[in-house]
Amino acid sequence: MTTAAPQDIARKLGSGLLSFPVTHLRADGSFDEAAYRENIAWLGGYDASGLFAAGGTGEFFSLTLAEVEQVVSAAVAEAPEGLPVIAPAGYGTATAVEMARAAQRAGAHGILLLPPYLTEASQEGLVAHVRQVCAATDLGVIIYSRANAAYTETAVAELADRCPNLIGFKDGIGNIEQMTRIYAALGDRLTYVGGLPTAEMFALPYLALGVTTYSSAIYNFVPEFALAFYRALRGGDTEFVRTALNDFVIPYCDLRNRKPGYAVSIIKAGMTVIGRPAGPVRSPLTDLDDVELAELADLVKKVS
Repeated sequence: MTTAAPQDIARKLGSGLLSFPVTHLRADGSFDEAAYRENIAWLGGYDASGLFAAGGTGEFFSLTLAEVEQVVSAAVAEAPEGLPVIAPAGYGTATAVEMARAAQRAGAHGILLLPPYLTEASQEGLVAHVRQVCAATDLGVIIYSRANAAYTETAVAELADRCPNLIGFKDGIGNIEQMTRIYAALGDRLTYVGGLPTAEMFALPYLALGVTTYSSAIYNFVPEFALAFYRALRGGDTEFVRTALNDFVIPYCDLRNRKPGYAVSIIKAGMTVIGRPAGPVRSPLTDLDDVELAELADLVKKVS
């Protein structure tokens, strides 16, 4: 994709479904770049509006900084023309700044700024954190509100005012009142991204709050179903959405909730089910067992 202004990237991201691909690993846990590249090319054949490399579904938290840059570079090289590749940044401010600069060098089209590592922070501290990352890059930045980085509407409004390249807000908390406050305060200044696992569970109520898109992890292994769900949602086909929730999404979430960390593990299991294995997850995550894998296979058959 040719270089585009941050606001152009924001509009593109907000116009359709977002892909968060897994990161392919070999049996020994090392990054399998060839398999990852082949999968990015495959996913690129479908109609996503953005590709988030090495995000939460891509096991960002398990990768080294060098691996993150390698994954982002591979995604940029294989993504089709016109598909923005968004790279991650996170951990402490100094590390996040380095990652943002590395993403720009690698040719990424935007940054997803994940929560700082471990420590709690005040709103003033979070604002300072985001401002330094935004100042370190020309790329558009999306902040991910989750865990120890729960942004108030006041903080988001200040950041939007001070950081011209802040383009998006991704919600991973699910506080409807807070999301309403942010949308009321900022309106269309930002692109809003649903970031709760599994995002399809929250897509219907969030649409009314200006959240026009979301991170679809299931897009990894049932892309046609994920896109059909999104189109039905945006098109007002609530009967399709309700049926899809009951037939697939809710039982899928029941399986996902069996163990902590399965929000990522179940996606790699789905890749195995469709014959496109992406290798194991890295510890501290654990893979689904054989019984759970069979249950997932039965669910996939319903929407394939």
